[in-house]
Amino acid sequence: MGKAGSRTSIIAIVGWEKHMAKNHLIEIAEHGQSVWMDNLSRNIIQSGALADMVQNQGIKGITSNPAIFQKAIAGNAIYDDAILAAIKAGKSVTEIYETLAFKDIQDAADILRPVYDETNGKDGYVSIEVSPHLAHDTEGTIAEAVRFWQTIDRPNVMIKIPGTVEGLQATTAVIARGIPVNVTLLFSVKDYEETALAYMAGLEQRVEKGEPIAHIASVASFFLSRIDTKIDALLDKMTDVDPQKIQSLKGKAAIANAKMAYQKYKQLYATDRWQALKEKGAQEQRLLWASTSTKNPAYSDVMYVDNLVGENTVNTMPPETIAACIDHCDVETRIEMGLAEAQQVLQELTDLGINLEQVMQELQVEGIEKFVQPFTALMNSLAEKVNQLKVAA
Repeated sequence: MGKAGSRTSIIAIVGWEKHMAKNHLIEIAEHGQSVWMDNLSRNIIQSGALADMVQNQGIKGITSNPAIFQKAIAGNAIYDDAILAAIKAGKSVTEIYETLAFKDIQDAADILRPVYDETNGKDGYVSIEVSPHLAHDTEGTIAEAVRFWQTIDRPNVMIKIPGTVEGLQATTAVIARGIPVNVTLLFSVKDYEETALAYMAGLEQRVEKGEPIAHIASVASFFLSRIDTKIDALLDKMTDVDPQKIQSLKGKAAIANAKMAYQKYKQLYATDRWQALKEKGAQEQRLLWASTSTKNPAYSDVMYVDNLVGENTVNTMPPETIAACIDHCDVETRIEMGLAEAQQVLQELTDLGINLEQVMQELQVEGIEKFVQPFTALMNSLAEKVNQLKVAA
């Protein structure tokens, strides 16, 4: 398919063109929140669709993960020439994957570079994740983060590191090296707090060495829909509880949890510790709302957007959620509305015997596995394609 045909298909899928006149993404930006897209492929880069999204539709960043690259690369002929070139260069399957992924990241970063420059390094980032197999390997994560950063060689790239204990230790070390970090797979407010402190510790290490910190950005990716999916399932098993009570709590946990995380964010960045870093030009590590596609069709497809618009935050959305938001988001700064209700939701869930902290930790473990599986599938499918192309050649 040629460039024009590819672009047409993308627009048709997300409904981009239809709703240009009332793009609520621009409105969200006016409330202090940045919209990033949770999607990346060579198709949208080469077709010009990504450039259009950035230049005209208010997209200010890109997030990727192993699942996204698995969907982008597996079975997609657009990568065949690059794979053949890598085969001829004698590269391994892992090296071929990195060649493909790094090229997409570099090209996307170049498209977003004007946003990075215009916002003085606040937005315009493209995120790439270290191997999910390194989730509990601090030194391995540090080494891979540094290697990715040096190889991709773009100032507006963020290295995604999971928010495990080992990942947060790596985060401090990577920030101390001056590399932007997107801490991912955060579910609990406690883990978010540890993430913010890990970021501050990395900045402090740079200050101690007399190194600049003003250019370093970071986000803390706080996941949403997976929380409701898991807690709703637990509620459904409570057959001895008033059904109306159960119904009143379903689909409420994730947003309530996110609102509490934002309150913790405000507390952390009002401390003397942070003020000392701010005086040296440090940027706040913004909360980024992730996993924003609604899994339950009974819920609004923009519930994780409408309810969490807030100053100095980011919302990363898949294309379908972006299209839905352009069409019918109801934009208002709601992140600090209904705080008492949010606290009550979390308390009532606890009163019903749901151990929220345990649920959040289980979700993080499951989240790592959900990245390991597509990463493994990608490597397997890439190996098959390498063999096919070798035979064809």
